[in-house]
Amino acid sequence: MSIWLLKSGLRGGNNQWKIQGQRELKSSFLLQSTRKLDGNVKNSNESVKMTKKREGSCQFRSFHSSKEWKREEKEEEKTHFGFKTVNKSEKADLVGNIFHNVAEKYDLMNDFMSGGIHRLWKNEFVETLNPTPGMKVVDVAGGTGDIAFRIAETMKSSTLSSPLGSNSKVIVCDINPSMLTVGRSRSISKNFTEEGEHSINWVAGDAESLPLPDSSVDAYTIAFGIRNCTHPHIVVREAFRVLKPGGRFLCLEFSHIESMGAANSMIQSIYDSYSFNVIPFIGGIVANDRASYQYLVESIRKFPSQQQFCEIIEKEGFSSVSYKNLTMGVAAIHSGFKL
Repeated sequence: MSIWLLKSGLRGGNNQWKIQGQRELKSSFLLQSTRKLDGNVKNSNESVKMTKKREGSCQFRSFHSSKEWKREEKEEEKTHFGFKTVNKSEKADLVGNIFHNVAEKYDLMNDFMSGGIHRLWKNEFVETLNPTPGMKVVDVAGGTGDIAFRIAETMKSSTLSSPLGSNSKVIVCDINPSMLTVGRSRSISKNFTEEGEHSINWVAGDAESLPLPDSSVDAYTIAFGIRNCTHPHIVVREAFRVLKPGGRFLCLEFSHIESMGAANSMIQSIYDSYSFNVIPFIGGIVANDRASYQYLVESIRKFPSQQQFCEIIEKEGFSSVSYKNLTMGVAAIHSGFKL
């Protein structure tokens, strides 16, 4: 407004000032306007400086936060694949390739690797579950059917009467189609069908996102599978979701030899030597795939200890969580209930 008046007063003609003491008034007006203009410019410059300073601070903080977020995101994306560090998004495909390669010889290799002891562990596992007729059980990562067949046969041979009825069902859920193909073939040879009183269904699905409704099964089992999953805690969370109230979570997994005093270091040394030298060698001879069995051995060492895994299970909502060591802790059974 001051600038407009200043310009208007200097144009002359009809717009000249017509007040007595015109020169003095114009001089006074010019002086005041100039001072006011200078003040506005000064204030404006200070505002610009402050704005730039504030913007600079905001930009620095924004950049810093963005950088931190990207760094944290990058760290969060990483996980282990055996002893290697890989992107989390890659692990599922890498594990999938492993089990695609070993599917045909998987059960045979388990016999060679454990000297047949894995069969005793699996028997103990199913005895711990103690399935009764009429139960609906999901066996996750159970592609070849070793656990499912034991559960179905136990329910089929039971003489107990059950309030759940006689229509027992085992759902085998596995993400790997090659493993499911082997399992289905074995199921046919054992005369199990997908319909009837003691059925076994074969479903392709991810352990971290099961294709099952909430509160739909009486028991959840997973044997030698959870350590191959990218997010074991999400697997446990999914187990809690699909179990009915009162349902049981049961996990059989390779674990860690627990302290046995002076003998512990010697036993651990023998176990490590056998694991890292003999098992990959046998894998190379029997399955023509040393690398896959090298991974399987390494993945055992990266899995949480017995107590750490108990804490994961409890954190996801399970009650009465416990574990039982098999063969001094080479494997362990973990149990929890949805109450």
